[in-house]
Amino acid sequence: MKLLNALSQITPKQKKAIYIALAVLLGLILTALAVGLSVRGAMLKKAMTKAEGVLLRDYNIDFKVRDYRFTGLATVTFDHIEVLPREREQLADIKQMAVTVRLWPLLFGDVKIGNLVLNNAKVTLVKKDSVSNYDFLFKKKEKAKEKGDDERNYAALIDGLMKKVFFKIPSNMELDNFELSYQDDSLQQRIRVPRAEIDGGDFETSLFLNEHDAQWNFSGHVNPDKQQLLVKVSSEQKQVELPLLRRKLGLGVSFDEVMFDLRKVKREGRDSLTVAGKWSFTNLKVNHRRLSERDILLPEGLGEGQINISRNALEVNPGSTIQVKEFVFQPYLKFVPKPHKTLALSVHTGKFEAEKLFDAIPEGLFPGLEGIKVSGRIAYDLDFSVNFDQPDKLVFSSKMDDAELKVIQWGKADIKTMNTAFTYDAYEDSVLMRQIVLGPQNPKFTPLNQIAPILKKTVLNTEDPYFYQHKGFEEEAFKLSIVTNIKERKFKRGASTISMQLVKNVFLNRNKTMMRKFEEILLVWLMESSRQVSKDRMLEVYLNVIEWGKNVYGIQEAAHYYFGKKPSELNIGESLFLSSIVPRPKTGLSSFDYTGHLLPWVQRHFNTYGYIMNKRGQLMDEEVPESYGFYGVVLQPGLRPARPIGVVDSAYTDMDEQQNTIIRELEQEEAMRAKLMDKLFGKDPNNKNNEENSNR
Repeated sequence: MKLLNALSQITPKQKKAIYIALAVLLGLILTALAVGLSVRGAMLKKAMTKAEGVLLRDYNIDFKVRDYRFTGLATVTFDHIEVLPREREQLADIKQMAVTVRLWPLLFGDVKIGNLVLNNAKVTLVKKDSVSNYDFLFKKKEKAKEKGDDERNYAALIDGLMKKVFFKIPSNMELDNFELSYQDDSLQQRIRVPRAEIDGGDFETSLFLNEHDAQWNFSGHVNPDKQQLLVKVSSEQKQVELPLLRRKLGLGVSFDEVMFDLRKVKREGRDSLTVAGKWSFTNLKVNHRRLSERDILLPEGLGEGQINISRNALEVNPGSTIQVKEFVFQPYLKFVPKPHKTLALSVHTGKFEAEKLFDAIPEGLFPGLEGIKVSGRIAYDLDFSVNFDQPDKLVFSSKMDDAELKVIQWGKADIKTMNTAFTYDAYEDSVLMRQIVLGPQNPKFTPLNQIAPILKKTVLNTEDPYFYQHKGFEEEAFKLSIVTNIKERKFKRGASTISMQLVKNVFLNRNKTMMRKFEEILLVWLMESSRQVSKDRMLEVYLNVIEWGKNVYGIQEAAHYYFGKKPSELNIGESLFLSSIVPRPKTGLSSFDYTGHLLPWVQRHFNTYGYIMNKRGQLMDEEVPESYGFYGVVLQPGLRPARPIGVVDSAYTDMDEQQNTIIRELEQEEAMRAKLMDKLFGKDPNNKNNEENSNR
């Protein structure tokens, strides 16, 4: 109305001036258009020549087009395009392609594709030995570093990448007979798309593997201007794996349907970008030897939320949810790559029915838990953050509220069987060495009350000082393990308690997979929280099944093998020695010289743990000789190594390279253990030996 009122008040003279101005503007536009149309052929030829030169110079590729021309105001048609990497197989052969660029965005510097027509296109990826016709795609171009741009702006970088992708997606497309094939020395696969069409953003097509080995159907909607994309992919046949993944990565993946919905991309300046959407899947099956020996089947899953991207950080927005069956949780994740790489993760579930968690566990993921029934409400809280440049400042807090949890029925790993006599399968890697009966039927089975108290103390201090206090996990040990592994940049140290070692040895297979560790953690949690097996029984079983040497299992065999004694007769020195070889049992004999006495380098373990037990008041009832019994440990004569030729001095200490390697490993391990002990039990500022022992 205001505009109409304003127009009604314009004088005839003013109207005449407006008409003249509009006419002049229209004339200028038409003139520019005419000039543009008259020179566009030359401009297109120049652009093609430049493109051919760049591809040849930078990538050693011949780019050939038989004919190209304008076939509309902003449409360019190409006939017979060939992409030929020099001294390689042909990469692409396209019979005809027509591309229309949208004019209005072009005025503002944005090149957006409006329409695309592609007929009879073939893309062939060939790799022979280590030479391929597509390696140029991974060639890194050197870019001059711009002044003042010392930091990478992740918001701007991802925003730019998304624009590049969406600007190249046409609003309308017609594709006829497209083929993508891969060939190497032993494999050949081909993907065909007979016809695909995008009409006003809606699309629907089918993709075929080889002739008709498999078919996947695609449908959805794309809006390049709003950067929105909805894609649904369904498999026509059941349990058909995605091509090449099995061969190249050892990974098998199949599904009934997957969906991805990018709903919103929001920018708030150059330094802030948010991406929101959701994803889902039905009957997703995954197989990889590093995950599990069996297929992992996830019947359904759903994720919905938002990712916040700033100049130097990526964050999963609080409130984002992941749902598997009826189990729903909201993880928080933040990653800051620079200037100091940091990672933060937290999960706070609130109270929920425990059965929802176990029902959501994918079939094949944790075999030992299959068939388990639980009741009660539980809650889990995790807070974790680490600066990879300063790992000692790690924050780790893991708490489970499971007071109401009850195990109604155990699964394949029946924890309660440990309360009665059962048979333990002793494996070395994947080879079954023998079967051991844990009960009075076995004459070598030793009840806990017939094992020397000092042996129990030394093993507990070495392997799990808080065994009788914790519920299967020791938080400080976890923290130290993570810190050590970050510093070493590899998996150097675990954080296994006696409970974890027991579950791993008794109930789990010997396949070293990622998922087996998670299964171990869950079983330990259930065993400890259910209290269906006492701590004394756990320790009793543990001392009777662990390996103490080559084909030496259980404390009775160990005491007899090394010292010709019963477990009840072991003294402090012998107990300290036996506890020292638990992590590496097959190295036990290498600790002795030809006289049957311990080599000097073993004394480090005696000093560290003898000092700890003395500090904790655990040696008050023991007769403690010098060096905590180090010199009183004597190996049975039949196991002693031969005396070296020419050596008559019993103080002989020469060591081979294997022993030197063991020493280095032991020194690192003792130093880490001493550090953990200091954290657990604290330091005595009045004791000068503390500093020595903490550095061991």
